[in-house]
Amino acid sequence: MEKASHPYICQISFFGVLDKNLRKLENRLGVSLAVRGDKLIIDGQPDKVQFARQYFEKIQELEDRGYSLREEDLHIALDLLEKNSGQLEEYAPAELIYLQRKSVAPKSLNQQTYMKAIKDFDLVFGIGPAGTGKTYLAMVMALSYLQSKQVNRIILTRPAVEAGERLGFLPGDMFQKINPYLRPLYDALFDLTAYEQANRLVERGIIEIAPLAYMRGRTLNSAFIILDEAQNTTKEQMKMILTRMGFDSKLVVTADITQIDLPQPRKSGVLQAIKILASIKEIAFIYFDEKDVVRHPLVAKIIKAYAQVESRKA
Repeated sequence: MEKASHPYICQISFFGVLDKNLRKLENRLGVSLAVRGDKLIIDGQPDKVQFARQYFEKIQELEDRGYSLREEDLHIALDLLEKNSGQLEEYAPAELIYLQRKSVAPKSLNQQTYMKAIKDFDLVFGIGPAGTGKTYLAMVMALSYLQSKQVNRIILTRPAVEAGERLGFLPGDMFQKINPYLRPLYDALFDLTAYEQANRLVERGIIEIAPLAYMRGRTLNSAFIILDEAQNTTKEQMKMILTRMGFDSKLVVTADITQIDLPQPRKSGVLQAIKILASIKEIAFIYFDEKDVVRHPLVAKIIKAYAQVESRKA
């Protein structure tokens, strides 16, 4: 098909972030992009050029409305434009969440929807593959709520399910055996909070990191609760944690339903919860996919390859 070249003039205000993303946007839009002075030159097939022009016009509108665009905003806006047949009027770049060590913003449309859902709902399920930010962003929101005194404590919990290993063969007492299962929660915490501060909060019980079994019989008021790796809960465990919520509390449940380590995967508590609770409008379910992966670029391709194999088996 014959190519069309169309010089497109826009203000230089967002060229800084645009320059860094030209190659990524070229791949996604299927066109060639080049900056010449105050012009963005788009070259490619007419239909793709037309869509790219529409995209950059929308981006310019966001700039004109006073938004300071970041790298992730360019890609989130493109996700939204592709999904909504060219409509972008309701999009607004997410506000940064400012924490002690860093500021954090969502890097995909689903991540932005997820963070908004956590603000708007008391119970949120984040379902998707590894590397999509489910646990990390939940931790960001938990620390933000603690920082602004909207909750009094954070409770981080995981089921201690053996993924091919046996707890009995691990050295140490029961706490030492279980601790490796909780390591990812510590990693996210220490990435977002100074090590000494995080340790002080843990020592004072303001942040509690514990196996799911320790939640039984408790009522958790004014707490931000994160249940991680929920695909490895039994049906009884899932019901137990869902009924621990007290007043002024939030519960975020994260799960990767493609990596269930239970002996009988179909009996996963999160699979049952999705079916039973899907119709309750006060509960939010956010589904992530490979487009939301923020790890090494190969991770998204690996997830996609495995998903294709699993779909063929199904």
